Amino acid sequence: MASEMTLQEQGDAAREFIAGLLEVLGMEATLGAKTLDEQTIEISANGEGLGTLVGPRGSTLSALQDLTRTAVQSRFSSRTDRIMVDVARYRERRAEALRRFTQEQAAQVLETGVEKPLEPMSAADRKVIHDAVNEIDGVVTRSEGEDAYRFVVISPE
Repeated sequence: MASEMTLQEQGDAAREFIAGLLEVLGMEATLGAKTLDEQTIEISANGEGLGTLVGPRGSTLSALQDLTRTAVQSRFSSRTDRIMVDVARYRERRAEALRRFTQEQAAQVLETGVEKPLEPMSAADRKVIHDAVNEIDGVVTRSEGEDAYRFVVISPE
């Protein structure tokens, strides 16, 4: 199980993979690691000109995260914990923008009393929406749809 390797060791392997990838791509970045909880580590790459690693709506970043997890898993025979990757603070900025958007949409739902379906989004984005709505009295959320078409609906309580 994952107890055979520490979260720190997994983070080190992830940083090493990303550093090698950046070198091959001719990109420079400062790499960091932050423990988010006992089973999750976030590896961050910050620097100039890293937008191509984020891609449209974070699609390239998502692929980079999957590749990083696969690279780490290939180095360890046991299960790995959760490894998140962020480039140029994209996830942080995206989460903040989603929280603001959610507050606006929730205010509309509270004002009109009409539920509001949002566009399909990733599981990570849906979680930000659900968490933001949990802090607002008078509205609730639910997810609907399947796979890439899964979306959040904000409803009056």
